[in-house]
Amino acid sequence: MPFGIFTIRIALIAHIRHPIAPPFMGGMESHFHGLARGLDAAGHSVTSFAAGGSDLPNLKAICTQPCEEIYPRERFAGSDALQAYQLSAFRLAWDCIASGNFDAVHNNSLFPEVIDWAVRDGIAMVTSQHVPPFKAMREKVHGVLGDERQQITVTSRHQKGLWSADDPPNLSVVHNGIDLTRWQPSARRHDRLLWYGRITPNKGLALAIKSAAIADRPLDIIGTIEDRAYFEVEIAPYLTGKIRYLGHLSGPQLHEAVAASRAVVATPMWDEPFGLVAAEALSSGVPVLAFDRGALREVVGPCGIIVPAADIAALARAMQEPDLPGPSVCRQRAEQCFSITQMIAGYERCYCAAMKAQAGTGGDSSASSAFKTTLLLA
Repeated sequence: MPFGIFTIRIALIAHIRHPIAPPFMGGMESHFHGLARGLDAAGHSVTSFAAGGSDLPNLKAICTQPCEEIYPRERFAGSDALQAYQLSAFRLAWDCIASGNFDAVHNNSLFPEVIDWAVRDGIAMVTSQHVPPFKAMREKVHGVLGDERQQITVTSRHQKGLWSADDPPNLSVVHNGIDLTRWQPSARRHDRLLWYGRITPNKGLALAIKSAAIADRPLDIIGTIEDRAYFEVEIAPYLTGKIRYLGHLSGPQLHEAVAASRAVVATPMWDEPFGLVAAEALSSGVPVLAFDRGALREVVGPCGIIVPAADIAALARAMQEPDLPGPSVCRQRAEQCFSITQMIAGYERCYCAAMKAQAGTGGDSSASSAFKTTLLLA
């Protein structure tokens, strides 16, 4: 599909738990930010529907405050109040989309009802799944498998197997992409290991600390404290000269810290759908030491050491390994597999497939006649 000839008018829907702005709360926010800016840079017409305070091209704020500021998940998960707040925001987004002039929608909301609305209104849409299937979302996705107007993407081959045992034509893998110009290798390297991310039990920081203590290796920690009780009980008592908490650093500071480290440690206690931390480390020329959960083996490849999940002794041995892959090998893997350019190309193929299926059905679509003809001939 010659995307250089046609501009696709894309409505991007974000989740609204946090604003999509640096410093990012986690991988989903970083991913959406890169997606919106990458599509804009590729020449597409992007409208971003997200929480107020987001830093995105052509932002349409669908709620004044992110959910976490009003209904923090720790207290309101599953509550009627949180559900109503989300429903109001995403209905506002959808009303704008249904009455707008878009060729395709890219749904990153994690709000199952959006799929129903797209089917009801006959709108071509790509829905990206960033977490393992939960009941309500699984039901919605399985309801559209085989309907190529509704394209579903996941971030890894590991995740694809969780969503369907078959190989439906509208379920695709599009790896997350990162900005390779921001995450670059550095000549300034030291011998300290680095763990970074959200400080919460399912990220396993406590196990990384135990492994570093066994291995007698220095470990730096960077990230936002999402679970204060966990930090105070499981982390703070073990901060010593060799194990340091550096806070929640800004973008350039974080980039420098990652690129200077000997290796990045990833210790998920759940099946990570992708593992953006690992891709960022590889782009920075830094190998990864990780638990074998979710897609991490798929992302890291030969550029680090993967150990059995929750095995702190095995992770300690990996921390002591003298010969880890070098910067050029790690960087090359990131360039080949995890660039924003490659991610955008993957999503463009999905937009094209959804729009082509939509044009073939004769359904309502705002795409121009010339664009429809090109899609049908592609």
